[in-house]
Amino acid sequence: MDGQGSGSNGQEGSPEQRLRLTATAPGRLGDAVRLILNHAYDVVATLNPSAEELDALVQFLTDVGYATDARRQEWVLLADVFGLTDAVMPRASDGQGTPATLAGPFYRPDAPALPLGANLCRGGDGVPLVVSGSVTDLGGKPLAGAEVEVWHANADGRYENQDPDNQPEHNLRGRFTADADGRFHFRSIRPAGYSLPDDGPVGQLARRIGLSLDRPAHIHFAVTAPGHRRLVTSIFDGSDPAIDRDALFAVKPGLIGTFRPERAGVALSVVLVLDRDDISQRNLQEG
Repeated sequence: MDGQGSGSNGQEGSPEQRLRLTATAPGRLGDAVRLILNHAYDVVATLNPSAEELDALVQFLTDVGYATDARRQEWVLLADVFGLTDAVMPRASDGQGTPATLAGPFYRPDAPALPLGANLCRGGDGVPLVVSGSVTDLGGKPLAGAEVEVWHANADGRYENQDPDNQPEHNLRGRFTADADGRFHFRSIRPAGYSLPDDGPVGQLARRIGLSLDRPAHIHFAVTAPGHRRLVTSIFDGSDPAIDRDALFAVKPGLIGTFRPERAGVALSVVLVLDRDDISQRNLQEG
């Protein structure tokens, strides 16, 4: 881009398009489309992009689509890397429980159900890890029968769905049911931090503009219990050197854990606090 722009305040250069937008249907969907396109017109008016640059943008979006499949969610990665997911999370989870974070592009909804104490590691070496935790409401009451999904990277910082040639299906994933005291526990291996993949369009763009791709080691949790809002969160390894530069903006106070050395490996204790489901949320559907 030549950087000269039109010198306008963004109201010139697209009056017909802006006028047409005023006729779109009312409601949140129409409002969102109008806001997004009006900002896009402002960018065009300011930067005066060439036709070739527009083609490059269209090709980038096309490449993101081609890079997305059942195992890899490049669109999710795009929203995560540029902070859109993190910007929405506080509004979608405005309660007083454990802070929510993004599920990330490597989440799978089909994690197998496992008995308490089971080992998530189906293959691969690593430092043995024991995780013990509890699920409570805001008042500290145990939530018996809460469902706890868990997934994390291996000792090389790779998830099984991005590494199918080297890891068995559903490696380092599982779904547990908390006991009568709201407690759960499982075994695994200590996850490593990693850099987000740069073999796709999102990672390549991030590197090109100088964004960090580093993620500190962490374990994902997704917790559901009747009468409470579903919690998706992560517990981060406070000793990871990338703890202060998470590429996805997800590290928050209260989500930094201590992986305690023990004779046979390391141990982690977590308490996951769920909000009631009666806290109002933004409805992103039209209407």
